[in-house]
Amino acid sequence: MPRVKTSRIKYPEGWELIEPTLAELDAKMREAGNDSNDGKRKCEALWPIFKIAHQRSRYLYDLYYVRSEISKELYEFCLEQGHADRNLIAKWKKPGYERLCCLHCIQPRDHNFATTCACRVPKHLREAAVIECVHCGCQGCASGD
Repeated sequence: MPRVKTSRIKYPEGWELIEPTLAELDAKMREAGNDSNDGKRKCEALWPIFKIAHQRSRYLYDLYYVRSEISKELYEFCLEQGHADRNLIAKWKKPGYERLCCLHCIQPRDHNFATTCACRVPKHLREAAVIECVHCGCQGCASGD
């Protein structure tokens, strides 16, 4: 007979240390999703969601790669459960992408002239003083800033 799958999730050791922060970020994400979009441009409505998703991924990245406070098992569990963006974290590990805000900013098909987003340009090379990314609201995520 096949095993019966249950919905019970077995949490790895150390989960209780990061659970409150992830729960708080999930609550912020729900709140950002339920906010009204009155008076905002169409693209601005998603900016808070991108910001919280970045914050959640950066939190787990820092815990595992920078501070080494969580185990590989717990890190992989969080990625499998969707608590962080695996592809964004993979880009952060590459040189030149340490401060990348979102994956939309580096995809040439999403921009004019098949280039990257204006927020990827270092501040000392910009013509305008303040630039906001259309996709996520970032004001600069180039590594040289």
